[in-house]
Amino acid sequence: MDAQARIKETVSTNPVVLYMKGNPKFPQCGFSNLATQILDACQAKYISVDVLQDQEVREGIKQFANWPTIPQLYINGEFVGGSDIMRAMYESGELQTMLNAVK
Repeated sequence: MDAQARIKETVSTNPVVLYMKGNPKFPQCGFSNLATQILDACQAKYISVDVLQDQEVREGIKQFANWPTIPQLYINGEFVGGSDIMRAMYESGELQTMLNAVK
């Protein structure tokens, strides 16, 4: 299974997925750290995928959403955005609303 197929399967079989550098306990960049803090503040149940563990996924995720940066958040199979978009949506309450709909 190629990276695109694996990404598609992951985001379609898990309600909330965060592609990040590192993992929630040990984020490997500030943006990934911010993304996990936001999701934790929302008390979201999510899985994370460490792109540093798989070069194909690291490059493939950028093509999958046509979004050049990591982290990337997916809710119900839809690309939501990176940490800057997550922060804006959290501050407006929109992210909590989206996450509450999948709990």
